[in-house]
Amino acid sequence: MNFNPFEEKPKKLEACLMSFKELAPKPYKKLESSPYTRVRCILMNGTEYESVWFGHQFHRHCNDNDLRRTMALIRRNEQQQQKLISSLKPIDENLLETTIGYEQLAVDLTAFLAQHVSDKNIKNALDFALLEDFDHLYRYANMLESDMNAKAEDYVGDYTEIMPARPTISHHRHPYDSVKNPICNKTATPFDKCAVNIITAAEQQTMNYYMNLGGFYKNQKGRELYTEIALVEEQHVTHYGSLIDPTASWFEMCLMHEYVECYLYYSMYCDESEESVKKIWEMLLEQEIAHLHAASKNLKKYEKKDWQEVIPNGNFPELIALKSNKNYIRNIIKDTVFNTAHREGYVNINDVPENAEFFKYQNKLFKNPKDVASHKIIQEHIDRFGEDYRVQNSIHPIKELSSRKEDNVTVGRVHTKK
Repeated sequence: MNFNPFEEKPKKLEACLMSFKELAPKPYKKLESSPYTRVRCILMNGTEYESVWFGHQFHRHCNDNDLRRTMALIRRNEQQQQKLISSLKPIDENLLETTIGYEQLAVDLTAFLAQHVSDKNIKNALDFALLEDFDHLYRYANMLESDMNAKAEDYVGDYTEIMPARPTISHHRHPYDSVKNPICNKTATPFDKCAVNIITAAEQQTMNYYMNLGGFYKNQKGRELYTEIALVEEQHVTHYGSLIDPTASWFEMCLMHEYVECYLYYSMYCDESEESVKKIWEMLLEQEIAHLHAASKNLKKYEKKDWQEVIPNGNFPELIALKSNKNYIRNIIKDTVFNTAHREGYVNINDVPENAEFFKYQNKLFKNPKDVASHKIIQEHIDRFGEDYRVQNSIHPIKELSSRKEDNVTVGRVHTKK
């Protein structure tokens, strides 16, 4: 059944504002709710964060106060939506437990998008960063058991394996290699346009979370791990953000933001298993439809464009469905784990010249791999428990990453003998 938000009757913008009582929902249950309920909340929290900050940037590049007042009203409602979603996190879920959810979202959302985009450039970008977020999950899961005597499998369920991929130490690349070629909104498919906006906002939320909260972790090794992975997440935001069409106008970008939010809330509503949260997605979808219609009116008023010039067919593309992607991820590990980014593309580490920026940047950050936080976390776990923490359904697809008693620091980073 097609759903076109432009054909829905919108609420009045003022009617979208919520009371404080509405901003204090009943949280999901940490270990009883579906892991995907948690990650949907994280995804939509990040989507609203992106919307709020886009609105502020638009506001700062606009000199029409009537327009700025309309945007301020919408942005206040977006801020309320973000606060509502953020409050769905239970009080007893701590920083590291939430982090496991962030990385499960990054893994399974990225894998889903990669399997459904049409543009090969987008798919390559998704597959590449997928392996890095997958490895981050492994690092945080080991710290979870070391620091809390808790097992990440209790948080991710039976949906997501936990094992190394391209080692985190190999993710540190020169900024030049994070800039990719953008799509063109006029030729990209509706799903592809949504995908690049969705994944950019999701990775940005992860970056912000690690940047702001990593310093509050309870011990130094954890603070260092958050610092290291936050740097990688910034790379990912640059990596994905460079895919977005940079030629779109402020009004076109505003319309696209609101359309993506409508699309996501409808996807979350259709995918949600927890009834109380499902009702929230439905309510916020109604609010976003009002925002979308306001953005459409502004596009027409200020640029004389119809929404069809930005989104030719308003019907939603295939909806986002969060689910297990174990076999897909294993295949991407098997085929691409030795790759690194090089300018707009991706190459096997053996094909990167010895004088490339990649190696210069690595040498700038550290001299000894044993000093890198992502390695120290695994080594500490091995020293304490005799092996690393993993959740595997079968043997690892890469021989170099199969040992549970030694953390590999060369895959995707060091030239190997041919």
